[in-house]
Amino acid sequence: MRSNECRLPANCWPEQASSLHGRLFQGLPGRFVLCLALWLTGVVGVAADGTGDYPRRPVTIVVPYAAGGGGDTLTRAIAMQAQERLGRRVLVENRPGGGGTIGVGAVARAPADGYTLAFVSSSPIVSVPNFVNVPYDAEQDFVYIARFMISAYPVVVRADSQWHSFDELLAFARANPGRLRWSTAGINGSPHIAVEAALRQEGVRAAFVPMQGSAEVLAGLLGNTLDVGVISDYAPLLAAGRLRLLAEIGSEVFAGLEQIPTFERLGYPLAPTIFFGIAGPAGMPPQLVALWSDIVGEVTRSEDFRRLIARLNGDASFLGHDRFHDFVLEDIVTTRRALNSLGLTR
Repeated sequence: MRSNECRLPANCWPEQASSLHGRLFQGLPGRFVLCLALWLTGVVGVAADGTGDYPRRPVTIVVPYAAGGGGDTLTRAIAMQAQERLGRRVLVENRPGGGGTIGVGAVARAPADGYTLAFVSSSPIVSVPNFVNVPYDAEQDFVYIARFMISAYPVVVRADSQWHSFDELLAFARANPGRLRWSTAGINGSPHIAVEAALRQEGVRAAFVPMQGSAEVLAGLLGNTLDVGVISDYAPLLAAGRLRLLAEIGSEVFAGLEQIPTFERLGYPLAPTIFFGIAGPAGMPPQLVALWSDIVGEVTRSEDFRRLIARLNGDASFLGHDRFHDFVLEDIVTTRRALNSLGLTR
């Protein structure tokens, strides 16, 4: 209860307070006595763990990428609706760099009081820690609060490309070792390592061209400095007839992409589900974890948010705290084992 007024049911009267409370507060107005008694027993006001009046100040959600991307856009939509529900400002702070590891690392070191949260996605949590030293332990340093989206991440070529299927692409790469030029929106992220694992299984050698972001990859494709891209920001150019999709790197079959094979169906060792979610520092009070899981679920079910996700080529796919936490930890372990078996880790 945020108000100083003690609101009681009509049938709740002072004589219902305990005799102990009666002796302690003898002589005080009865209604005040009951308010105070309930407050002391944790029914009204601040809970015993200190979370009852949360939030007392603005909450910050750190996005570990530059402003304007899909994760940033969706996080701002969540922050706006959370702000309405909580009655306090919910700020979004962009801390890009290190493939998402700088911003995520900052949240790992933040107080576990519910005032600093993170937008998290697959790469800085599941894949990047296998290749570089990161300032956090993805299994120990976070509580994974809720997932709100999974994203399609297809293998794309120009519409005028000579390849009409993933098999044709592989045939070319086998016949021309090192000539196939490809890229994705980041180094050592889940899309990068999934494709590397697939190419290794196929005995194919291709030239990876490091790039920063989907915009760069698209420019490379359209400018003919790349042959293949693995990106999520493909929809406008696909609709304009300028791209062709050959495969989906994950295991999910997305609406509109039913005609292309998934990496899971093709039997490749990594078929990552590219997820977007919210996390906090390990040790957050369970009440706040449950509160934010509920908020994210409520936002994810809203029609406006689902339309926004659809425009970003994703599926609204909510997982509450328990299921999301287990999902992430299982994904981390499965990916690490696959990479170790392939000799792809540092």
